[in-house]
Amino acid sequence: MQAPTLQELAPAGHDLAADPHSVYAALRATGPVHRVHVPDSGDAWLVLGHAEARAALGDPRLRNDIRHSATWQDDGGQAVGRNMLQTDPPRHTRLRRTVAGHFTPGRVASYRPGIEDIAVRLVDAFAGDGRVDVVSRYALPLPVMVICDLLGVPKDDRDTFHAWSRELVAPTSRTAAGEASAALAGYLAGLIRRAPGAPGSSLLGELAGDAHDRLGAEEILGMAFLLLVAGHETTVSLISGTLHGLLTHPAQLAQVYADPALIGRAVEESLRFHTPVHASAFRFAADPLDLGGTRIAAGDSVIVSLAAASRDPLRFADPDRFDLHREPGGHLAFGYGVHHCLGAPLARAETEIALRVLLERHPALGLAADPAPLVWRTGTLLRGLVRLPLDLG
Repeated sequence: MQAPTLQELAPAGHDLAADPHSVYAALRATGPVHRVHVPDSGDAWLVLGHAEARAALGDPRLRNDIRHSATWQDDGGQAVGRNMLQTDPPRHTRLRRTVAGHFTPGRVASYRPGIEDIAVRLVDAFAGDGRVDVVSRYALPLPVMVICDLLGVPKDDRDTFHAWSRELVAPTSRTAAGEASAALAGYLAGLIRRAPGAPGSSLLGELAGDAHDRLGAEEILGMAFLLLVAGHETTVSLISGTLHGLLTHPAQLAQVYADPALIGRAVEESLRFHTPVHASAFRFAADPLDLGGTRIAAGDSVIVSLAAASRDPLRFADPDRFDLHREPGGHLAFGYGVHHCLGAPLARAETEIALRVLLERHPALGLAADPAPLVWRTGTLLRGLVRLPLDLG
């Protein structure tokens, strides 16, 4: 018998995209692990508790390679190469080592002047407008420009690339997702062929050149896909989510204006409160295991709700309160274990810079709409605002 979907477990008429957390809380109150049906993916064990989520993310018996799934037949035509999210050690370790040096805190510090220049140019472009949708005009283009500059994607191709990326992370249909995957794979393959292949030219150039003896063609394609998509989609939601958290808590926004050093704390609290990567990639039990008192059979699918874990009252006091003075740390927004997000330092830097530049230029920001009807884009893995209209003051 098919398990119920989250929507079926929610109260009748409940907007799950706008408020998943009350549903998670009700489920978590009866146990940390539940069987649910994920549309287009099948039944899976959903992990909601913080301790159980951390245990699952660190358990080597839960693999990312879909071939450990009892129901696996093929990739559905939507795989683009073989990337770090689809592999396990030792292959994952080799792939990660190839690019890890580009995302260390020290290397990210060298990117900060370029990120700030992009932020200033974007804010200047709408400075004369009374109102602006901060998602489409700022939170989206900034990380797109940063990651495309880093990888060497031509400026004229970026809107098209983003449309493919958005379809893959929040599919409108399996057909559309398959078409976007094929188009993006073809585009990236061409981009890799044309990359200069010299150290320092671009990250993509280095992958196509120096790293070629360490990565196969399929692995280079998968790495390019993962870095391009993961390198911006999540940060869009982190920038807009942090602004939403502050703008809906004006007393805390006033404190940030008074002390910009609090911006980093606001970003950390937003990672916990508005977790952009809503859930982990699917994991598959290579061997049977017990998780939170639930028996997971070999071949079963497991999905870890990073968002639910980061609001577990057993780990965080008053978890549904946005509080930038909360002691930072403990959230699972960037995952845990060997698959901890490689781009975490870059995402934090982009968001901190984006907020600082915007708040410096507009010291009287406010929401230009009642926050209640704001629309949240959600999929299996990601959640973020579709629009966030601001009054620039």
